[in-house]
Amino acid sequence: MGFTKIAAHTMEHNELSKTFKALGHPARIAILQFISSNPGCICNDMVKEIDLAQATISQHLVELRKVALIKSSQKGKKVCYTINIDKLYEVKQLVGTFFQEQN
Repeated sequence: MGFTKIAAHTMEHNELSKTFKALGHPARIAILQFISSNPGCICNDMVKEIDLAQATISQHLVELRKVALIKSSQKGKKVCYTINIDKLYEVKQLVGTFFQEQN
């Protein structure tokens, strides 16, 4: 989206749009669900459970981290992933407020 189009919308609209775009892929939903059930998991844990290649899962993890839906922490050579609860609640509140304003 070009700058002029971004500037034409509120910050909340742009934030929701980025988040929904990240959530718009079924693999990312599966990854979020897996991380939610297995906090502190690593990419290889997801590869074993979700029928996708490691590189594909890594690419999806990057997109989820860009919008801060997940957090990562380094433990030795491994990167562990958890849900960013603060961001999840922020998105939930933005969505709720957005739809309440529409009524």
